[in-house]
Amino acid sequence: MSSSAPLPESVRTELDRAVHETFADAGCSGCVHVRTIGPAPVEYCHDADTPVVLASVYKLAVLVSLCRMADRGDIDLTASITIDPTRWAQGPTGLALFSDPVAVSWRDLATSMMTVSDNVAADVILAHIGLPQIHDDLVDLGLTHTRIVGGVAESHARLQRETGTSTVAEAFAALADPDFDASVSAYDAAYSSAATPRDCTTLLDAIWTDRAASAASCEFIRQTMRKQVFTSRLASGFPFRRVSVAGKTGTLVAVRNEIGVIEFPGEVPIAVAVFTMSARSEMALPEVDRAIGEVARVIVTELRRPDD
Repeated sequence: MSSSAPLPESVRTELDRAVHETFADAGCSGCVHVRTIGPAPVEYCHDADTPVVLASVYKLAVLVSLCRMADRGDIDLTASITIDPTRWAQGPTGLALFSDPVAVSWRDLATSMMTVSDNVAADVILAHIGLPQIHDDLVDLGLTHTRIVGGVAESHARLQRETGTSTVAEAFAALADPDFDASVSAYDAAYSSAATPRDCTTLLDAIWTDRAASAASCEFIRQTMRKQVFTSRLASGFPFRRVSVAGKTGTLVAVRNEIGVIEFPGEVPIAVAVFTMSARSEMALPEVDRAIGEVARVIVTELRRPDD
């Protein structure tokens, strides 16, 4: 791993102040790692080695494993699979909205998993790959602090048990209730799929430098991440026509995350990982979403470099 280049102390101090104030104003805590893509990265760290709950950010690791599987010739991404969405995880987007069986290619299934955070797609792909293979791929990429423990269906079932509810909707409603005081493992990185912000930017660096999989597969991952439909977090900090934001969000009531890469024309891409935990348990937390974009903006501004 290449050694990183430190920021000037005065810049670091000012960024620490801005990050602390932004999170405090939004009513959340946060862990952050931002780095330039490539060797000898310039980086900023704010609790960057603290384990954090991934929520749907884990789907990027699933996509990387799927692409590596295709690179080995173990799966044809253009092959079609028929899915009965009623037999898989619930969710507000993608195939979970459908009532009838759907035929779709593995490639398009992966695209739905990433662009709209499709829970059905994620669980189907994860079941096909298997957790042991994903673990092996993470180890091979040097992501020793990243752990995927299961898919969405398992998480939902555990959440229902711990909240004493009978449906996923009731479980999420309980979490969003300010009077609900029971602890749930979904908020604990020791029991959920978890990583560190630094591991997440390391994975992004591997994708953007064609080391996570073949060059063609890494390009597919990058293009898919650029098509994500959610723009209220990282993208809110970069509302510029020529700036590309390729990201993957993760949400679980009080948990609001996004990792991604910011690309300015003619400049070195910058990998960003922002993980937050709100003091309020509400289904909509727009102030936290905006804080993620603002934190990314102030840090990326200091890390921008020409692409020589």
